[in-house]
Amino acid sequence: MATPTGRSPRHGGSHFSNGAAPRATRTTPQPASGASAPRSALAGGRVSSRTAAATRRAGSHSPRDPRGGRGRRFPLAALAVVGAIALAAIAAFVLVPGLTGGDGGQQAQLAEEGTEVTITIPDGSGAAAVAQILADNGLISDQSAFLSEVRRTEAESALKSGSYRIIAGTDDTQIIELLTSGPNASTAQVVVPEGYTVSQIAQAAQDALGISADDFLAQAKASNYVADYPFLEGAHEDSLEGYLFPKTYDFSGMETVTADTVIRAMLDQYQAEVGSLDLSAAAASLSERYGIELDANDVLTMASIVEREAVTEEQRPKVASVFYNRLRDGMRLQSDATLTYSLGRAATAEEINTLDDPYNTNLRAGLTPTPVCSPSLASIQAACEPADTNYYYFYITQDTEQFSETYDEHMQAYS
Repeated sequence: MATPTGRSPRHGGSHFSNGAAPRATRTTPQPASGASAPRSALAGGRVSSRTAAATRRAGSHSPRDPRGGRGRRFPLAALAVVGAIALAAIAAFVLVPGLTGGDGGQQAQLAEEGTEVTITIPDGSGAAAVAQILADNGLISDQSAFLSEVRRTEAESALKSGSYRIIAGTDDTQIIELLTSGPNASTAQVVVPEGYTVSQIAQAAQDALGISADDFLAQAKASNYVADYPFLEGAHEDSLEGYLFPKTYDFSGMETVTADTVIRAMLDQYQAEVGSLDLSAAAASLSERYGIELDANDVLTMASIVEREAVTEEQRPKVASVFYNRLRDGMRLQSDATLTYSLGRAATAEEINTLDDPYNTNLRAGLTPTPVCSPSLASIQAACEPADTNYYYFYITQDTEQFSETYDEHMQAYS
């Protein structure tokens, strides 16, 4: 619900109470640029989505004779000469289409200037084929002019195949320089933002790599990988939730990319990024500090909830401290983000207050059965080393934060 300031708070931690306090719904920031992926109430990843560029194919038309009425009579000899010239011109056009670029100098319809367009130049493409691809995608208006520039710069033999990102409005010379420098885009790349769930990662892999999301989910079981990745020992509910590290993964050059390929790359990255933190040691230290029993998987689960609740880097250790303080004192976490994970959408106030669900931390004590997303390294660090505070409440929006020790102080954040 909207706050008295008219802003919607991003996170549900602001409503810790006996159930009578106003509930807050989380807002979801929209992506700017980077790989696109389905957005939902769960999506709070802080990475850009790629701009999809529409392509336009230029229309063709036949030139019309501008002359009207009868023409002047010519001697037969002159007509023969004219006919021979015309036939030679036709033959040249038919037999040597590469010299004209296939468009006869006609103007193609251009993509909107500033739009990023991704094209792929197949292996063995000649300059005329490259010009056609560029024209089809609205990146050049005149294939003949482009080919003339290719010849002038002696670049025809240097044009390289592969995938390119080109900004519409780039001039021919710069495009040629790019095409001779080599590919600058990958068609085998998947972007996993911080805060994505396994289901969202599966969909991203399907969209970017053509891997079936169902196949990905079927493969994403901890038991399939624990022999090679010991940190998965004891993973909750045989789930890889939380362990598929958020990052941009590029599988260019690999002949075959499967769900197993992608999952192993993400587990390798998790091991590289998180291995030095020693979650088991952190869990032992936290257990002693707060008088509760925690293991490495619990710390990762806490990190995932922190990921869904904090907005800034500075907030993460304090958010973690709130949740640990509440666990220590037998209070429920009361994070709306956890039920949102289970439902796959934002929970209603009625669901938060009444729904019997293992992920409803407003009604259930303790941590959730599994992590609720793939947390960033910063959130994992915060879960390992929470700030030393007496906070039990927080109120966070995109531009406001308030951490409180008492419920009365917390409620003042709304006024």
